[in-house]
Amino acid sequence: MSDYNSLNHTKWECKYHIVFIPKYRRKVLYGKVRESLGEILRSLVQQRDSKILEGHLCPDHVHMMIRIPPKHSVSSVVGYMKGKSAIRVAREFMDRYRNFKGCHFWARGYFVSTVGLDEETIREYIRNQEQNYQ
Repeated sequence: MSDYNSLNHTKWECKYHIVFIPKYRRKVLYGKVRESLGEILRSLVQQRDSKILEGHLCPDHVHMMIRIPPKHSVSSVVGYMKGKSAIRVAREFMDRYRNFKGCHFWARGYFVSTVGLDEETIREYIRNQEQNYQ
């Protein structure tokens, strides 16, 4: 019972394996972008009362296991995270401070799967992404 979280009338444990890619699967997640993107994503997820439990940035995709409370939908958290992080990346690394129309960093879709009882297997998979990628 210690792993469960609480809302006013709810005990919950909702973990998801989420994968998303940059537009056209470009290999842009390296160097300074990679260094700061982890912190950017963590802070954005925290604003939605969620937490990244495990994560890995590959050059052309992002894997993460994230805990999202049932009061937020997965799509709203992922959409918020991708939208705001694209704006931050554009401001910090592309020198664009306004008019983001037509400037897309992430692809539209994403993959999501519930974690359930396979949590340790998924954590291990995310940790070993660099080996799986090569």
